[in-house]
Amino acid sequence: MKNKPKLLGYYNYTVILTYIGMLIGFAGVFCVFEDRIFYAVLCLIAAGACDMFDGAIASTRERTEAEKCFGIQIDSLSDLICFGVLPAMIACGARGQALPILVIAALYVLCALIRLAYFNVDEQERQKNSSSSRELYLGMPVTVSALIVPLVFSVGSWFPAQRTVALAVALALSAILFLLPFPLKKPKLTGKIILVLCGFIELFLVVFIHVRLS
Repeated sequence: MKNKPKLLGYYNYTVILTYIGMLIGFAGVFCVFEDRIFYAVLCLIAAGACDMFDGAIASTRERTEAEKCFGIQIDSLSDLICFGVLPAMIACGARGQALPILVIAALYVLCALIRLAYFNVDEQERQKNSSSSRELYLGMPVTVSALIVPLVFSVGSWFPAQRTVALAVALALSAILFLLPFPLKKPKLTGKIILVLCGFIELFLVVFIHVRLS
């Protein structure tokens, strides 16, 4: 009989970055409630950075099947908070409490939930039949919101009257792209470097515009 665990779950270094990313996402939601939308956007970018590297860190350790399955589940649960709930809250908190914005934000979270649940099932089936890493995604990953939402928010800050509408449109289009089954090649090293550079540029843009408008 296996020894009874002291705590449920896994706590080795392969999942720590995922846990940190989730906590950052939660901090971003809290920032929205405190009407600190700028800091919520920074949390979204930081959560995206954590997600960018958690898979690479996990691959450095030989894991049991249970650990792999746990990793799939915990990553998607974290993604739902960071890239589902947080972007929706940012759109609602950016003076967008009108009913249409709330409806779009709610549908965005629903589409993110459906996509992540489908991905979990698909990934588990894929791993049963293949030991190689994933090459293609179907549809747009929810993590892309860590690039889209801060960009729309920062550029829209120059036009406050249109910013909420722009965020709502961005969420609506993203929600559709989450569920459309078009093939999207998973980025390798070069692609990840480009995404990281885009993230740094976007972070600079967000901070620069915030300082200029403060």
